[in-house]
Amino acid sequence: MSVDNSKAKTMGAFLKSRRERLSPEDAGLSYISGQRKTPGLRREEVAILAGVSVTYYTWLEQGRELTASREVIENIAKALRLSPDERLHLFQLWNPHAPNTPPSAPTVVYPQLQNIIDQLAYPSYITNERTEILAWNEAASRMLADFASIPAKDRYFIRLFFEDADVRRRIVNLEPFASYSVAVFRTYYDKHQDDPWFEQTVEQLMRNSAEFERMWNRYDIQLKKVSRVVLQIPDSDKPIAFDINSLSNLSDSPDIHICIYTPVTDEDADG
Repeated sequence: MSVDNSKAKTMGAFLKSRRERLSPEDAGLSYISGQRKTPGLRREEVAILAGVSVTYYTWLEQGRELTASREVIENIAKALRLSPDERLHLFQLWNPHAPNTPPSAPTVVYPQLQNIIDQLAYPSYITNERTEILAWNEAASRMLADFASIPAKDRYFIRLFFEDADVRRRIVNLEPFASYSVAVFRTYYDKHQDDPWFEQTVEQLMRNSAEFERMWNRYDIQLKKVSRVVLQIPDSDKPIAFDINSLSNLSDSPDIHICIYTPVTDEDADG
């Protein structure tokens, strides 16, 4: 069974981005033959390392619909020295058994989930894979943003990081945190290829933010995991660091994420 066309093209673009950032030395090649006209490895070098023909690998990068075996994809992942997150992302793009069209992003939160975060003392909120803020508690509204005053059409974290001046002022480690967030959002973008909202949002952000465009063009991939954010909270003398824990198994929908902030202790910071 071949990879469907949209997935094949996304997978091809991903392979190309990984190849272009991998140097011959990092790939374990001890030679450099002649002047290199392209960044990173050449296609023929990846093909040799992966044990496939140059033509076959070229077709994969071009997004042709091919019936690549798991072994071939595994060998390409090893040749490109993919990180665990990148490897998983590649297999999700290749997986012939995955549905072609993932279900649309949930937009409704069950009342019991709102009740859970309302009982927490620190910022907590619920999002979907569009990064839409579906629910939040009082601490999140006080420390992060007055979400109730933000129009629903703009209440997406991926937009607030680059377009909302108040949110940007509150995040002390904005550059690394935004970079991480873009890398996570990229995995959602590739997953939801048939949702026009993702394409429209990326186009808008690239028009409005050179910072987003720079981060987006790196094609970084990052699975959602515990991340750290440092906030300058209004009326507070010094910034406060939080670890953000994202939980998805408390909901019937795996695309719903419950994000809970926990303060970083001095021992955690030293670690």
